[in-house]
Amino acid sequence: MADERDPELPGLLLRTERDALLPLLRSAADGDFALRTACPGWTVRDVLAHCGSVLSRVVESRFGPDVFSPECNDRDIAERADWTHTQIVDELERGMTDAGPAIAAAGGILDAVALGEWVHAGDVRDAWGLPGAYEGPGFPHALGLLVPRALRRKVPLFVAELTDSGREVVIGVEQEGRAPGRYRGDGATLIRLCAGRPLVGTRYELEGVRERELGLFD
Repeated sequence: MADERDPELPGLLLRTERDALLPLLRSAADGDFALRTACPGWTVRDVLAHCGSVLSRVVESRFGPDVFSPECNDRDIAERADWTHTQIVDELERGMTDAGPAIAAAGGILDAVALGEWVHAGDVRDAWGLPGAYEGPGFPHALGLLVPRALRRKVPLFVAELTDSGREVVIGVEQEGRAPGRYRGDGATLIRLCAGRPLVGTRYELEGVRERELGLFD
């Protein structure tokens, strides 16, 4: 069933993205880390600091009452203000390597962390103008986490016809008196829609469901 959880999938997604992203980060120039991203107010460095700090919290089981809130995220980034870019990337690599078992053991409540980390990796590629920002080898694993996330968020039911793969995916929850919606477009644009990322330059069709109803993150 689409809503059955695979506890190993988040770790697999993180390790797959680690292998794709880390070579890019290791070879980036200092100026690349200062570029703005699709995340309001955050540079590439801020995004990476946020990602590494979140994974460190998961690995070390450091959770407070406001964990993952905007205020907590800002504090984590500020705590790393004096770190070198190499230190930022090192923490991220450790987290992407080690967080899988902790996420698997959490019973599903942390699965969205892995999906969010993958989306943020796309934010970095997008800021650098690289092709396939929200695609790549991790996409099938990300889609496998997106479907149960949409169930948890009670996204209205729709069928996604992915024109770049020919695949159809059922996403969301049936609502009484409402027919399933339909999305037709590529996988990367579906990710942009569900993650609240800019849609400028994309092409897609959406029927029976509104863009604002598809958000998977607060």
